[in-house]
Amino acid sequence: MSDRGLILAIDQGTTGSTALLIDAELKVVGKANQEFRQIYPQPGWVEHDVSDIWESVRGAVTAVLDQADVGADQIRAIGITNQRETSVLWDRATSEPIHNAIVWQCRRTTDRCAELRAAGYEDMVRERTGLVLDPYFSGTKAAWTLEHVEGARARAEAGELAFGTLDTYLVWRLTAGAAHITDVTNASRTMIMDIHRGTWDEELAQMLGLPMAILPRIASSSEVYGETRGVGFLPDGIPVAGIAGDQQAALFGQACFEPGQAKSTYGTGSFVLMNTGEKAPKSDNGLLTTIAWKIGDGPTIYALEGSVFIAGAAVQWLRDELQIIDSAPEVERLANSVEDAGGVWMVPAFAGLGAPYWDPEARGAILGLTRGSNRGHIARATLEGIAHQVADVVEAMSADSGRSLEGLRVDGGAAANALLMQIQADLLGTEVARSAILETTGLGSALLAGLAVGFWTSTDDIAARWAADRSFAPELESSNRGIQRETWQDMVNRVRGG
Repeated sequence: MSDRGLILAIDQGTTGSTALLIDAELKVVGKANQEFRQIYPQPGWVEHDVSDIWESVRGAVTAVLDQADVGADQIRAIGITNQRETSVLWDRATSEPIHNAIVWQCRRTTDRCAELRAAGYEDMVRERTGLVLDPYFSGTKAAWTLEHVEGARARAEAGELAFGTLDTYLVWRLTAGAAHITDVTNASRTMIMDIHRGTWDEELAQMLGLPMAILPRIASSSEVYGETRGVGFLPDGIPVAGIAGDQQAALFGQACFEPGQAKSTYGTGSFVLMNTGEKAPKSDNGLLTTIAWKIGDGPTIYALEGSVFIAGAAVQWLRDELQIIDSAPEVERLANSVEDAGGVWMVPAFAGLGAPYWDPEARGAILGLTRGSNRGHIARATLEGIAHQVADVVEAMSADSGRSLEGLRVDGGAAANALLMQIQADLLGTEVARSAILETTGLGSALLAGLAVGFWTSTDDIAARWAADRSFAPELESSNRGIQRETWQDMVNRVRGG
């Protein structure tokens, strides 16, 4: 353990909160997780009790200190990463939320987004925020809360209420209300921020019906926002010094510091982000433009983002519905039992297709079946379908950014599948590097906090310490790659809606 102390990372996720202790050599010396309730008031609605979230943070931090057998006085700084678009409003005087948090998955503002689209706001939203008009983002959630909680709008306009994503609420609680801030990455996911000017946009706030008085100060991703005070489970005086939304934190945790570097997180779905440097490219290929990070007074760094709806969930489908495997890790052995997919193709569009297609009407399909097709062919086709979807996003990123991919860094549960990673390298024609630390979101927030307090000196210092667990070099000839990609596009066209 470094004698320089430790950085505490709080990874506040959708189903639970994780606390990590990171040392100067980027080693995880402690990890604890505590889950909390999911609340579904009606179909398509998702909420969290904010007190449950706070208690999960308390429990995870307390547990990780006990597990690592270290005193809280060894914590040099705290970094926070969070489920990005989840929205909460609270009373400034009591810190009590006026309603449950509305989760990023919640679709209750679908009609409101349709109204704004019909009113002609879509181009303005796209141009200023880099986003699409969708209930995914925070702004319409905050507006819904003001409309549906009695007296909330009058209190908001009087300056009595505060709004934020969960990074904002956690900093507020950790600093006893001394800091009402968010960082640029979370602000860029609200649909209220002009990502080019780096400020809240009054016209966008007016469009949504949000008083400017409720909005937090937009800060960088790496600076001292305040110090712990009156927390109870941590001593006073620890700097809270790093914030990034989960996917941007993973990009930073993967040390993708140069334009053209990209990461893919393989979970239920897959999130792919590419660093585009100080340029915020407009996407013509179905991607989002977002802020990657801003370190102190340094330049704002941007990223292109693409979401694949179904990745690891396709393997879960093989296990739970088809029952051709008993556990997810078995898919690699089964897929390796055949030399290739035998002409079988799987398009895992179980929830429609995400980027770059954004086709909610697409449906999943297994194509090319013959009498000789077996479980191994279907398993291998499933892994190929996951990798093809990521390749679709990466190709769109290269087209939008004008940059060739400088390798792909990978993390997440499905990244443990070596065959999937080899297929990914083959389809991209570039090296795929699997991080030695899979907790890249927590690591990213810890790195940002550590930079702010001098725990690490620079991104070069961090890049020198980043390590891959394993790298996968492409083995497929470019001509065969081209044939596979063309055939995949044909398969996608067959399952698309309309």
